[in-house]
Amino acid sequence: MAVNPLPPPPIGRFVIETPRAALALAGVPFRWRAALDGAPRATGEPVMLLPGLFNGDRSNTIMARYLRTLGHDARGWALGRNFGQRSIGADGTTLFDRIDAIAQATGRPVALVGVSLGGIMARLAAHRRPDLVEQVVTVASPYAGPARSTHVWRLYEWISGESVDDPAVLALAEEVRRPLPVPATAIWSASDGLVNGLGCHVVGEPGCRSVEVVSSHYGVQTRLVVLRAVAEALAGNR
Repeated sequence: MAVNPLPPPPIGRFVIETPRAALALAGVPFRWRAALDGAPRATGEPVMLLPGLFNGDRSNTIMARYLRTLGHDARGWALGRNFGQRSIGADGTTLFDRIDAIAQATGRPVALVGVSLGGIMARLAAHRRPDLVEQVVTVASPYAGPARSTHVWRLYEWISGESVDDPAVLALAEEVRRPLPVPATAIWSASDGLVNGLGCHVVGEPGCRSVEVVSSHYGVQTRLVVLRAVAEALAGNR
């Protein structure tokens, strides 16, 4: 798949990321019931939530609670903070083992919901171990664009210890971009201030639905419109 030379979001949009996220989080208690009303219910299907860069399972607490309320068996990835390959192991083996453990415990493939970098890792897992993965839902995950279409690529290099120009990293990114062997949904926002939303989905990608929402990048996993989109994606791909 060709990679478009996308620029990062405008700096003005990046600057207001934090207040946008804070306002959205403050409104969660007041709109919680409305976000649940009419949302598709589940019957205990296993879902693993993969956090974004430098985040851990606590960052997905609201998403996990929302999905559990709807009947999903939502679990964290239990691998600590997301430090790139430092967290998932060489070639992702530590992550694949964790998915395998959940699949073995529940007796069925696992749906993966990944936020930002977590979504990129979820796509890698689906490519490498499609037998363990039921479907993939990415949330603000810039898997389709170049690393420099984000404002976070330098932070990624510092945290992960990897260069975005390393041939091995580029090869891995190309693998992640390819159409998945399992159903997928890409949730993205054109108003994202951290990553270019156009790099978070591929128009016409086989087997992958694209869902646009209005959201900042920070706190995207706490926005009720996003949680509702995740629940609908999980139901729609089953």
